[in-house]
Amino acid sequence: MYWSIIAWALVLLTRLGGAVDKETGRNVDWPRWCGKVYKPEYPSFEPGGQTLQPLRHGDELLNFKIKPRWSIFLQGEHQGQLILDATPSPWFGQQWPLLMTTPPPMDIVVDIQPENVVLLRATVQVPLVDSVKYFDLDSLTPRFEPYSVRLTGFTGNEIPITARTEFYYLPEKTGGSVTRLDNLNGGFHHRSPATHGRFEPFLPYGFYASCDRFLCDKNSRELIKRYHDDGFNSLVSLTTVFDSRSEYQYMESLDLRFMYDLRSYSKNLTAVREQVAAIKDSQAIFAYWASDEPDGHQDAFHFATDARDVIRSIDPYHPVAVTLNCQDYYYGPYTAGADIVMEDTYPIGINTTWSKWGTTCNATYGDCGCDNCRGSVYDVPERLDIIQRHERWLNLWPKIKVHNLQAFHGEGYWARSPSLQELNAMNALAFMHGSKAQLAWVWPTSGDEGRHLAVFASKILANPMRDLIVRGKATRARVECAVDKLDDAFDAAYWQVGDQLLVSLVSRVTLDSNHGVNIALPSSLVPQRVVQDVWGNGQWLLQRGQLSLSLIREMSVYMVVVEIMGV
Repeated sequence: MYWSIIAWALVLLTRLGGAVDKETGRNVDWPRWCGKVYKPEYPSFEPGGQTLQPLRHGDELLNFKIKPRWSIFLQGEHQGQLILDATPSPWFGQQWPLLMTTPPPMDIVVDIQPENVVLLRATVQVPLVDSVKYFDLDSLTPRFEPYSVRLTGFTGNEIPITARTEFYYLPEKTGGSVTRLDNLNGGFHHRSPATHGRFEPFLPYGFYASCDRFLCDKNSRELIKRYHDDGFNSLVSLTTVFDSRSEYQYMESLDLRFMYDLRSYSKNLTAVREQVAAIKDSQAIFAYWASDEPDGHQDAFHFATDARDVIRSIDPYHPVAVTLNCQDYYYGPYTAGADIVMEDTYPIGINTTWSKWGTTCNATYGDCGCDNCRGSVYDVPERLDIIQRHERWLNLWPKIKVHNLQAFHGEGYWARSPSLQELNAMNALAFMHGSKAQLAWVWPTSGDEGRHLAVFASKILANPMRDLIVRGKATRARVECAVDKLDDAFDAAYWQVGDQLLVSLVSRVTLDSNHGVNIALPSSLVPQRVVQDVWGNGQWLLQRGQLSLSLIREMSVYMVVVEIMGV
């Protein structure tokens, strides 16, 4: 119902040791991308692999889920945290008659399996959303194997509710860096000698860094220093530590953090082991890039999970990323090996209806450079929204999302690079729809994209903006416009941490100076003071607890930090 029978069969064969290396989907001997043929000599067909809405259960179910707050805990930490989420669902969970009433409190027990060691006992009130419970780590032994956890909930004579998860409680790492992921709000937290051994919020913002004319250039140090001084805090390094060891050491000295590229080795596990063993103790590494567009290439499902397992066996202290290209092609199997889901949505300058291969482009045919895109900046938030929908329909805990920003043109797909306004809009919209990092393709750029994004970086990486995006959760906000039928012409969101909000708006239209919009925040969030006008040339106004904006231009971004009362 959620993955095709073929997908499940391939996953099962992999787990039984009979890994199938054949491409996924239908008509596997034909040239395809995202499961679709793209050459005119082949007929169109239904590619399969879609994530479908599950069949509704007859009654509402109680979907109780549990997840560790952090992807890893470390020896020396005294408390762990578990996130509890118990909500009604038409698709997943257990039948619970009390769901149709005002339910009494539920007593829960969380224990380690199979030893039945109790981690915590608590009484909770259903429904629950993002409820964080603490437990003692001191009684546990740090190890490299995960701890399996079972939650059992009791309410009188009703059948107990159960949920399961696992968490890592690792031995302390004495050298290099550590990155862990926040399963509550979705951000990166990084620790290294540069942070004085303390975890701090980390918002990766930079480029894929090419070997040519950059990391492998004879003047590589000068070029790296210039990139760093421009204000970028990270990159995806497209060269190996064996070829560029001194460049990696120089990046360490600058605290210029990198995601290490393993995409060319993900099908060669011996090479993966060699690369990871050589780079794992770097002070600047923050993640591994294990697989690039496996859905587009229709790779066998097991390649990414096999690579992730090998990486984790050598270096469990850094997460693993997979890049997806397709809108909807076996999302579940292709992200099974990912801690981080990166998406390649490159919509600018494409022909959405006719490809360079001489075919039409639609849901079952053709490759136009951006799968099922409409050719505008709004393909970016739509893709992130679709990914979140996939996760809901598969009952997955949300993974950390990263947007790969288009800052290029060419290859017969993209007739032009994004304008500066389009870069701004895609930047903001990705953050507003859940991305926790922006990594643009590719450095060095062919135009002004790098210089312009450096300006954006100088704003977004400064506090309080960085911490609000990393530690907060992007929440949609309704926009009210006095001009008829224009409410939907704006996209707005906010992040809250404590008594501060970062509010962001992207406009599809221009309004004259006589008209503005109101940001309809929840009644519990009453702005009382503008702290910082972050981006855009609009005019923010606070009046009787209402936040409004005027002087709005089409394809423009506006960001402001406000202080709210009563928090």
